[in-house]
Amino acid sequence: MTIRISQRHLKILETCPRQFEYTYCDRLTLPMNPTQQAKTQLGSDFHLLMHQRELGMPIEPILARSPQLNTWMQAMLQTAPALFETDDRTWRESEHVRTLEIDNYLFTAIYDLVILHPDRADIIDWKTYPLPKYKKDLDREWQTRLYLYLLAETSDYLPKQIKFTYWFIQSTPQPKSVTIDYTLKQHRQTQTDLGVLLAKLTHLLDAYHSHREPFQQVAASMGVCQNCTFAIRCNRDRPDLAATDPLTSFDLDLLPLLPIRSHSIADN
Repeated sequence: MTIRISQRHLKILETCPRQFEYTYCDRLTLPMNPTQQAKTQLGSDFHLLMHQRELGMPIEPILARSPQLNTWMQAMLQTAPALFETDDRTWRESEHVRTLEIDNYLFTAIYDLVILHPDRADIIDWKTYPLPKYKKDLDREWQTRLYLYLLAETSDYLPKQIKFTYWFIQSTPQPKSVTIDYTLKQHRQTQTDLGVLLAKLTHLLDAYHSHREPFQQVAASMGVCQNCTFAIRCNRDRPDLAATDPLTSFDLDLLPLLPIRSHSIADN
């Protein structure tokens, strides 16, 4: 059986294996609060808007119904007009899909926009929130790493010819971007890290399916439980647990790994 892996799965797995188990093995979900649901829907609507624009479909009816989407679109057109220019020497596609199979794992990426030039490739990703404070950490995000890796592995472009640009639409007074260059060293490191994760995932899945062994919990002292929807299920809803957490010093090399559903536009 082939297991589909996206950047979101890798991120959750590294954050907390037990959360990964609940989400992707046990298929447990909790409803979003109305505020978060509205933000997620607006983000999905913006991605759909940009996709339809790239396809040459009419977008005026969408813009007329949503002042917020209209504001974001106009801001992008004014801030980065060159991004929307086309010529005969480039190939571009919105919602572009790339896959790469390694053993029984199918790595999948859905790019918001890919622009291929004769001598370089540009990956564009829309984020419908402001530029984060710690933008230097973006190059360590699994979305960045996996998307760059897959494009290099499934094309003739060298790593040094590929760039990843995030656009943060809600930044003020205008949208802001962060561009990440790629190197052969980074490519090899990602390849190594993926190999380690796959080995762990295989081990965890075997234990889970054969003996129903649960995935290990992250240490409460790491501070990720307070924002996790499964905190109560894990008995991590008490603030005093971090001080007495028996897993504080667990070996990271023992962490497990898991299966997957396909990525959707909402993952953006």
